[in-house]
Amino acid sequence: MLKKELLDILCCPQCKGDLDYKVDRNELVCKSCGKVYAVRDDIPIMLVDDSTRRVDDLSRQQREPE
Repeated sequence: MLKKELLDILCCPQCKGDLDYKVDRNELVCKSCGKVYAVRDDIPIMLVDDSTRRVDDLSRQQREPE
C-alpha cells in the first residue's frame, strides 16, 4: 500500500492530472486523461509507455468517431 505522503505528490506524467489510487487493483488512475499506472511491490510504475487506458475510456472512443 502506498503512503499518503507519496500519493499527495504524485501526478500523471502524461497530463499532470490528479491520480486515484485503486488499492484493490494495485493501480493509479489519472482522473483527467484516464491513463492507468501499475503499482508493483508498492512502487508506482509512472512510465507513460507502460501505462494503459481505462476500459470505459476505450469503449467510449470506439463509439465516438474522431
